[in-house]
Order: sequence, then C-alpha cells, then structure tokens
Amino acid sequence: MKKILIQGCTALWLFGQAVAAHADGMQALEGFIANARAGHAEFTQVVTAPSKDGQAPRSKTSSGTFDFSRPNRFRFEYLKPFAQTIVADGQTLWLYDQDLNQVTARKQSAVLNATPAALIASAANTKALQADFVLAAAPDQDGMEWVLATPKAKDSNLQSIRVGFRSQSLAVLEILDSFGQRSVMRFGAMQTRAAADAALFQFKPPAGADVIRP
Repeated sequence: MKKILIQGCTALWLFGQAVAAHADGMQALEGFIANARAGHAEFTQVVTAPSKDGQAPRSKTSSGTFDFSRPNRFRFEYLKPFAQTIVADGQTLWLYDQDLNQVTARKQSAVLNATPAALIASAANTKALQADFVLAAAPDQDGMEWVLATPKAKDSNLQSIRVGFRSQSLAVLEILDSFGQRSVMRFGAMQTRAAADAALFQFKPPAGADVIRP
C-alpha cells in the first residue's frame, strides 16, 4: 500500500512538472511580446528542402540582422550569401533583391497576419495572434521554452511554427511549410529597447529598380 502511495505521489509530481513546463512557453511568448517593444539581433537561417528520390536533403544557409518595433514594423537585412532587404513599415511590406535590382511591394495587412513575422515582431499581444493561430505550449527542449503555433487557415502554406525562448528572449524560430521545407532561424543576443530608430522601418526603392505591386 505504501509503495502504491509513493508511486501515485511521484506520478502527480511528474504531471505537475509537465504542466509547469508547458505553461512556461506561453508565459515566455506573452512576456516577450509585452516587454520587448523594440529590438535588434543578428541571425543565421538554415533552410532545408525535403529529400527527393532518395537523395540527401539540401540545405542553404544565410545570415543577417533583424530589427523590430511593435506593432507592425520590422526589418530583415540579409547580408550573406546574397543581399536582400525585407521591410514592413506599417502599411507596406517591401522586399528588395539587390542582385536583381527589383522591389516587390505588397499591402502589409493582406500578407502578414498568419506569418512567422506576426508571431515575433508584428503582434501587439497574444490575443491578436490567436485570431490566426492555435497557440500551445510545447515541452522544454535544449534549455529553451517553446510555443507551437498552427495556422487556422486551411489554405495556409505553413504547417507549423515553433518559437523558442531563453528567459523570455527570442532564440529560435522553426518553420515547416506545406511542402515539407524546414527553415530554422537562430538569433544572437537580443538587444531590446523601449523604442527603435524609425528610419530603420522606412524604405524607398533605389533609383532604377523595378517596382512590382502584385
């Protein structure tokens, strides 16, 4: 009888620990959104295509810098291996390919709501995110708290997004798209601040660049 009681107490303790761990991921997301109103970090991104015909998966690595200012403003500056700039200024999402000297401009509200950028930079609170994602805490892994975000839209080109935090600081973003391609973005030390330079989130197409507005 004593052994059964001990086992029962142990099981309850383990269940309590699991619940606490699962709560941490959502708390980390909420804390990051509430406290990191603006920030800057370097990043490295590895995109891995699914294997085909028995061939090994192919990977591509890029790196750059990331800046954001809530709500709805962010900038990804890809530096290697190719220069590319992505800027959300609150109204328009700009994508500039330096090699092609081509700019694509889209209405921000039409393309960003159910994207990874909404999770880490655009949203003002988790309630706004829940309009487009099912959010769930995931088990702790690699010393980080995790949140799993699943798009609600049936026609989304994303399967899932996992976001990893260390002490409520953004550390990893894992994206799995509908074609089985996986993108893992790892962030360096995040420098958070109360406000960011507004000029970072302004974009003017370079002279002579082709501007496409789909």
